[in-house]
Amino acid sequence: MKKLLIANRGEIAVRIIRACRDYGIKSVAVYADADMDALFVRMADEAYALDGNQSAETYLNGGRILAIAKRSGADAVHPGYGFLSEQAEFAAAVQQAGLLWVGPDPEVIEKLGDKVAARRIAQSAGAPLAAGSEGTIESGAEVLAFAEKHGFPVAIKAAHGGGGRGMKVVWKAEDAAPLYDSAVREALAAFGRGECYVEQFLDRPRHIEAQVIADKHGNVVVAGTRDCSLQRRSQKLVEEAPAPFLSDEQRRSIHEAAAAICAKAGYSSAGTVEFLLGANGVISFLEVNTRLQVEHPVTEETAGLDLVVEQLRIAEGKELSVQQTPAPRGHAFEFRINAEDVGRGFLPSPGEISRFQPPSGAGIRLDSGVVSGSIVAPMFDSLMAKLIVTGRTRQEAIARARRALAEFEIEGVASVLPFHRAVLGEDAFVNDEALRVHTRWIETEFAQALEMAARSEPLQTDATRYAVEIDGKRVMLGLPATLLRQLGGGLSAAAAMPADDDGKDDETAVKAPVPGTIQLWQIKDGDTVEEGQQLGLMEAMKMETPVIAHKNGKIALLARQGSVQAISAVIARIEPA
Repeated sequence: MKKLLIANRGEIAVRIIRACRDYGIKSVAVYADADMDALFVRMADEAYALDGNQSAETYLNGGRILAIAKRSGADAVHPGYGFLSEQAEFAAAVQQAGLLWVGPDPEVIEKLGDKVAARRIAQSAGAPLAAGSEGTIESGAEVLAFAEKHGFPVAIKAAHGGGGRGMKVVWKAEDAAPLYDSAVREALAAFGRGECYVEQFLDRPRHIEAQVIADKHGNVVVAGTRDCSLQRRSQKLVEEAPAPFLSDEQRRSIHEAAAAICAKAGYSSAGTVEFLLGANGVISFLEVNTRLQVEHPVTEETAGLDLVVEQLRIAEGKELSVQQTPAPRGHAFEFRINAEDVGRGFLPSPGEISRFQPPSGAGIRLDSGVVSGSIVAPMFDSLMAKLIVTGRTRQEAIARARRALAEFEIEGVASVLPFHRAVLGEDAFVNDEALRVHTRWIETEFAQALEMAARSEPLQTDATRYAVEIDGKRVMLGLPATLLRQLGGGLSAAAAMPADDDGKDDETAVKAPVPGTIQLWQIKDGDTVEEGQQLGLMEAMKMETPVIAHKNGKIALLARQGSVQAISAVIARIEPA
């Protein structure tokens, strides 16, 4: 391996670039228009344009990425997480092109990436399981039938994805059909495939993971456990390693089940086996993520391993550098630093970062994809950086985390920093006796009122390309949106749309609740609507947000389905019926 193409973006691309330098190989970045001037593009040894801004035409465009790999002379591909990382077809195409694939073999991704098939493997390996559908489901009616047999709540999940994308929890019968449709749409947007399955939803569980690394010589090692229970909308916010407050028997059961599942599947590379731990102590297998995970740094810090370098070694056919579970070195937390407004229900907050001042000092690591001046684009994930804090004990790590979060300053976009600071004052999370948070704790029990952030200005993210001639040869010159703004460019068309933040001037206006795309109108122009009725859905940073009627009346649609809107843009009006 001499040159690695990174089929991803943001902080994970930066993380892999650094591992390439440590390992002594070159790195190749690919980028969407919005990322033309991003940190990972600047850091890579080479960078190539994907020509576009939507995921489907850029980071999910496997053919385009492989063409760039050939053009650049790359001999290996690392997919990071998300996007193409769990698509067996892409992994196979990489190998068929004669390149090294940094990840498990395509057939293993197919077996374990299909969550239904993964359940069968887990069952055959003796892992504990909650009840689930025999295969994928085709409609909300099947969700309802399953719930009537096994009881509410039930969870609809993407069969070819993970990380909470496409997951919907159904608590009552009338929500089965619309939530099934929503899960399919989110799965398609995030993974390119919309198949879903349904299983029992364990209310108020902890989320426990086992980090596995395995080579092509049959060696499988569980590098440690993580707790990832602090989530909102099934997306993790805080993770820690090793998972605290587990009995020896529970930890042994998780380690043994994870190793057995991976061995049975013929797994190689880094991967994660996830479990739910009920309040009654019952453990249930959840899924296998056939990739590197966002939260891998907490395991690296406590296990003394570089998991990306291990992946590179494994891809080259080398054996693992460790042959058994390392003894934990202290305790580590990871705080995901997302561009979200916690005072407005974690609404996405894309825009330009005017100030990014991270903390430093003993026990502090920062994995970041941004710096001051970076753009957080509305069409991609809201993750800007990850703050990893390590201490000799859990309480020392908590104390360091309080200090580090107090030092952290971000301006220009909203961030989740206020939530992280607040949660470190919550006894349910920081006490010495038990972890009393669970996967829906934020939605159901976290009661602190957090201040709304100032709204960021929506910015143009499209690059502009010009045909120019150099020594008689016509070439294309691409200019990033950041440079165009510095030269006097203005806001995007979406930003120029009328908006009224306080709502006093126009009582008829229906405003965009988030900056993003109108994914779906669920009513027609001219329909009569009622206060509280869901009118449509907007998609921002891979998450759907409903558009709700604020009054009774007759709807007039002003924005078309598929259009990109600024936050508070007037997208419809409700006139008296």
